[in-house]
Amino acid sequence: MEKDLDFLNYMYKNAQMGIIGIDNVIGKVKGKQLKTLLEKQRVQYEEVCNQATELLKKEEADIQGVNTMARVSTTFMANMELSKEPNDSCIAKMMIEGTNKGIIEINEKLNNIPNIPKKIVDLAKRLLKTEQNNLEELKKYL
Repeated sequence: MEKDLDFLNYMYKNAQMGIIGIDNVIGKVKGKQLKTLLEKQRVQYEEVCNQATELLKKEEADIQGVNTMARVSTTFMANMELSKEPNDSCIAKMMIEGTNKGIIEINEKLNNIPNIPKKIVDLAKRLLKTEQNNLEELKKYL
């Protein structure tokens, strides 16, 4: 059960990092289409966070969000990257890199945690599909 709760918390953090990443760059997006896409993706990540939260609360488990150091580091890195080349292609590339990391980690966890309950697998597959779709949509802006 502990591994299941860790996996749920991982999905919560993954989606939360997506939100943080979007929040860090959306104010610098110049193109209306990319901005609309990122707003849509943010909503999708919020939905995953909410679903993970519900499942964790049902299990009376602690919700472990992204820690302050990771938030600060992510914000710092985004600001540093965008100070060099603040254009939509750069923003898309940054978002793709984060999305790729999420896809890899979700797949690793799905492949290495035995006997995951269906409700958790379903959420993981939803998050994975969201990440994969986001990746494909972002490629258009490179």
